[in-house]
Amino acid sequence: MKLTASSQVTLGKHIIAEFSQCDQDILKDQVFIKKALFKAAEVAGATVLDSSFYRFGNGGVSGVVIIAESHLSIHTWPECGYAACDFYTCGSHTRPEKACHLLAELFKSAHGEYLTIKRGICYAEKQYGYKADSKGD
Repeated sequence: MKLTASSQVTLGKHIIAEFSQCDQDILKDQVFIKKALFKAAEVAGATVLDSSFYRFGNGGVSGVVIIAESHLSIHTWPECGYAACDFYTCGSHTRPEKACHLLAELFKSAHGEYLTIKRGICYAEKQYGYKADSKGD
């Protein structure tokens, strides 16, 4: 089946972010990680509803922040200096790219990149798809 977009109107924006060469102590700090994701939601213009975070025995942290617009999530590997983040936002008022830039700064990442995916593009009546839009550093 071939899909071609009839419009670029999108229901959501999904950003997959990679942060490398981060401060290892920061990536072990569950309290700091939670505060960082709450701040990221704020700078993105999102409304926080709930959250859950867990610190593993090896020091890694996984967490999710539920926002009215969808979610932000993180998984850290302190031993590698690496964090993987996922931001999914609905609506046109949020700016998840700002969240990515903030987290890169807060984690003291020497290298970061992200991929933006437009989600919920209407191709035909009740048929939706996605488009990988751009890669940013």
